[in-house]
Amino acid sequence: MATLAELTRAHVCLQSLRPLPSDVTAELRHRFEVRLTHHSTAIEGNTLTQSETEIVLEKGVTIGGKSLEEHLEVIGHKEAMDFVLMLADSGMPIREREIREIHSLLMKGQGNGDSGRFRTLDVKAAGTEYVYPSHLKVPELMADFVDWLSAATDLHPVEFASEAHLRFVTIHPFRDGNGRLGRLLMNLLLVRSGYPIAVLDVAQRAAYIASLESAQSGSGREALDQLVIDAVAKSLRETLETALSSTQVTISASDRAQIQDWIQS
Repeated sequence: MATLAELTRAHVCLQSLRPLPSDVTAELRHRFEVRLTHHSTAIEGNTLTQSETEIVLEKGVTIGGKSLEEHLEVIGHKEAMDFVLMLADSGMPIREREIREIHSLLMKGQGNGDSGRFRTLDVKAAGTEYVYPSHLKVPELMADFVDWLSAATDLHPVEFASEAHLRFVTIHPFRDGNGRLGRLLMNLLLVRSGYPIAVLDVAQRAAYIASLESAQSGSGREALDQLVIDAVAKSLRETLETALSSTQVTISASDRAQIQDWIQS
């Protein structure tokens, strides 16, 4: 398991290599966009494989035997992700308006008339007894959430991103799409802090859901934080490895050896 201290050291290494060559940046963005779109939608039940997801996003073709809704889910996720990365680069504050826009893009064309609108009924987490806050409290809770996002914090950037994800999905402000949007918000904060996109793998779905249930029940968010930390570490290793493979990256032999040691640890 990775630690926050390890992430901080790796982040310093990555910052020393920036700005990354444009071909490295483009390659990494393509990989992470496809991967995050696949795994985040798969966690919610989408059956498109990662290669099928890539074909839909890159070629714009449909996959036989897969539903229209599944195609629209990955297309919507990609459009929402593009907007999220633009927000991350712009440094604009994350307000309620931006969150609603992300949701509208995420749910685009999926037949949900509530796209970009807060839910108007009370809901319970599927498969558990956890009851989300009353819909009457959602506007106030979301106002508090965006205030919290803009406030100063002593949390490590990765902890902050994990906590933001938890707070958002616990409010559950929309009828659908909250998990996908929560993971996009987490990545918006990570990228804005100079970390790469982190992907929570669908193979860890059971552990991920259990970690959310544990945190929401008051048992602590340590398990969720560790899943996010490990996902960030994996992305950092891949990002650093890809950067070091570029002939355009100039770095001393000692610094290269130090980075490679961490990648292989």
